[in-house]
Amino acid sequence: MKALALVRRGWDRLAIYLPVILMGLMALGTYWLARNTPTLAPAQAQAAVGHDPDYFMRRFSVKTFDAGGRLKSEVFGTEARHYPDTDTMEIDKPRILSFNARGELTEATAQKALTNGDGSEVQLIGDAVVTREAVTDAAGVTRPRLEFRGEFLHAFLNTERVKSHKPVTLTRGTDRFTADSMDYDNLDRLMNMQGRVRGVLVPKAR
Repeated sequence: MKALALVRRGWDRLAIYLPVILMGLMALGTYWLARNTPTLAPAQAQAAVGHDPDYFMRRFSVKTFDAGGRLKSEVFGTEARHYPDTDTMEIDKPRILSFNARGELTEATAQKALTNGDGSEVQLIGDAVVTREAVTDAAGVTRPRLEFRGEFLHAFLNTERVKSHKPVTLTRGTDRFTADSMDYDNLDRLMNMQGRVRGVLVPKAR
């Protein structure tokens, strides 16, 4: 009887601490699961787009048209590379023909060209030449042929401007000018030449 009483007393004490023991075991089990459960790897950041071409063109000709179907420009080249990070096209041995709304033709050539996404800006690098052929305006006045030459010319086709921060040579008909930099606006017919500007004016024959 005495042994039975001791067992019963021990069981009663165990029953008092049993919830605490169970909670401790559950806490240990939760900790073990948290330590050993594999976690999902964080999503890798999207790799930055490098300056690598995503497509090439060789011995190509590309034409663009305006909304009315009129030929706006035609670009020729030996090779072209498109760079998606800057949305630019690099062209080797380019020849670019551009027609404005008045039907005037401008031709550009160089060793290399860099154009923006819509082709409205062209940077001509190395032996750059931009030529606007002679035209007769609505008033019947003939404007002589214009030719720009330099190692770098920046042509804005939509606004009909040619700029350069490097030395250029301008030939207008039989007249010839040189300058350290220039900005020509064909719409307003304004020429801004800066630096060491020199010119040779040839008198017109009577």
